[in-house]
Amino acid sequence: MKAKSQLTIFRYVLIVAVAGILAIGINGCASTKTNESTGQFIDDSTITTKVKAKLVEDPVVSGLRISVETYKGVVQLSGFANSSGEIEQAASLARKTEGVKSVRNDIHLKN
Repeated sequence: MKAKSQLTIFRYVLIVAVAGILAIGINGCASTKTNESTGQFIDDSTITTKVKAKLVEDPVVSGLRISVETYKGVVQLSGFANSSGEIEQAASLARKTEGVKSVRNDIHLKN
């Protein structure tokens, strides 16, 4: 009878341990205020690539001097531009990109 009781306890501990491991694994993929989920990271990487491609292709914008970072759909532009028109064009291209929630434009004029 004692062996059967120990087997039941062992099964219970095993189930709790497996549940704990699964919970940690699932939460490791979940988004928090300070961390992106894996899916969000991929979406943000795609947005960054699309915005950067638009900047490089545009005849007004010098896309090689502008950095693009995306976090949870918010695009941050930084770097240097030759004119205010170039700064505005870069922001406009970013805003028009699918998946972009907002744009933080931190591009500065070259002196």
